[in-house]
Amino acid sequence: MNEIETRLLDINVDIIRQKLIDLNLPLVKKENQINDIYDFDDKRLLNNKGYARIRTVQNMLDSTTHYYMTVKKLLSQEKYKVMEENETEILSGDEGKKILTALGLSNISSIKKYRESYKYKNSLIEIDINDKSFCPFPYIEIETSNEDELKEIVKFLGYTLADTTSKTIYEILNEKGIRHI
Repeated sequence: MNEIETRLLDINVDIIRQKLIDLNLPLVKKENQINDIYDFDDKRLLNNKGYARIRTVQNMLDSTTHYYMTVKKLLSQEKYKVMEENETEILSGDEGKKILTALGLSNISSIKKYRESYKYKNSLIEIDINDKSFCPFPYIEIETSNEDELKEIVKFLGYTLADTTSKTIYEILNEKGIRHI
């Protein structure tokens, strides 16, 4: 599946959350995540703006835990970030990690994040608050397959497309002088 992604940085979480609630958008995710990022020793996936990941999700809406194996690859970064994403739910995070390791990948990073997501039509508006040691500021990630919906979301949140970025989180952190992987 290809998805269009964009981010709004340095947001005021309380103001954004209230706007989403006032619009009666359904809360579809409230979760704590651990994102274990895998790559080859030469960092060929990250250097090509992709990665393999095992995500552990503690779902705070229904008190369940789920595991996902994902491979992402950047297709375009012109106007929006367009990613090819292949993801499947797996029964065991440990088994997923063993599979990636058996393929020659190494765990290069483990990133903890709180995420709450609201649904607008066929799009997700995700408030991300990472562990401050990785990313010290909250941001919104808008995921969609529809450019018109993306524009609507940016507008009703009180921003313009000029306020968005198609950069990867690693590029953003690098520009801000924040050390990462």
